[in-house]
Amino acid sequence: MYAERYPNRRVPQHQMFSRVHRRLCETGSFAGINVDRGSRRSARTVSVEEAVLHSIEEQPSSSTRGIARQFGVSQSSVWRILHAERLHPFHLQRVQLLEAEDYPKRVTFCQWFMQRTAVDPNFPTHVLFTDKASFTREGVFNTHNSHVWANQNPHGTTVRAAQQRFAVNVWTGIVGDCLLGPYLLPSRLDCANYLIFLQTVLPGLMNEVPAGILRRMWFQHDGAPAHFANDVRCYLTRKFGAQWIGRGGPVCWPPRSPDVSPIDFFVWGAMKNMVYETPVASAMDLVARISVAAANIRETPGIFQKVRLSMQRRCEACNLANGQNFEHLL
Repeated sequence: MYAERYPNRRVPQHQMFSRVHRRLCETGSFAGINVDRGSRRSARTVSVEEAVLHSIEEQPSSSTRGIARQFGVSQSSVWRILHAERLHPFHLQRVQLLEAEDYPKRVTFCQWFMQRTAVDPNFPTHVLFTDKASFTREGVFNTHNSHVWANQNPHGTTVRAAQQRFAVNVWTGIVGDCLLGPYLLPSRLDCANYLIFLQTVLPGLMNEVPAGILRRMWFQHDGAPAHFANDVRCYLTRKFGAQWIGRGGPVCWPPRSPDVSPIDFFVWGAMKNMVYETPVASAMDLVARISVAAANIRETPGIFQKVRLSMQRRCEACNLANGQNFEHLL
C-alpha cells in the first residue's frame, strides 16, 4: 500500500511497519516513549518524516533550517530524512530570460540550421559567428566555486567595486578552425563605427581564413541596435548577398539566444576564465591577457570541431524544448 501511494519514494523495510504497528498496540500512539536522558532531542517519527517529505514536495526550494524550525525538529534530523529518501540539493542554473514570442523564432532558426547541416555536413564550418563582449576590471566572481582550503577559517576576501574602473569592448569571431580577433571596438559602438569595422577591419582579420571557406562563407551577428542600422544591412547584402544571418537579414537571428551562439556559450566563458585567474592590474594588462587567452584557445587541439558539435546538439535540444530554455537538458 505504501509503494502504491508513494511510487516515487523509497519503500521502507518491512520491519519498520512492524515496529510502528507494535508501538501503536502497546502504547496507543505512533510516537515512541520519551526517556529523559538529560537532554531534549527531537523525535523522528513517521508523522514527522511524512510532514518533512510533504513539505519538500510542495516547496522543493525549502531550506533544511526552515523545515526544522517549522516542525520543531533538529536540522540534522531533516538531513537524515532527506538522505534516506535519496534526495540531494542541486544548484539552480542561470538561463537567459525569454519572451513567449521568442520560442517560434528560435525553433525556426534551429530547424533551418539543422536542415542546412543535413544537406551539407560542412555547412557549420562556413558560418562566421561573431559577437562582442565587455571585459571589466572586476571580471567574474563565482561565490560557489571560490573558496580557500585551510584547517581554520582564514576569513579570505576578494576585492570588488574599485573606484578606479576600466573596461574594454572586444569583438571576436569563429569560422571553420579560425578564431578571428580579438579586436578592440569603441567603448560605445554605434552604426557608423560598426560599419567602418565591417568595411575596413574585418577583411584584414579574415586573411588567415582558407579561400575555400571565404568563397562560401556566411556571416552572422546578433540583433544589437548598431547591427540593425539600415546602412549596415545594405552593406552586408552587397557583400554577402543572401548569405548573412541577423535581425532584418535574409536569415533571422533569434533574439535573446546566446545559448545557440558559439561565441557566447564557449569563447567568452573560456576566455574570461583565463583572463581573470588573477586580479587584473591595468587596462593594458587586461588587453594583454585577452590576447594570450585567444592564443591558448587557438592552440587547443580539436576545440573548434567540438564547438560545432555542441552547436548542433544545442539546436536539437532547442527544438525538443519548443524554443524554450534547454541548457539544463544538455
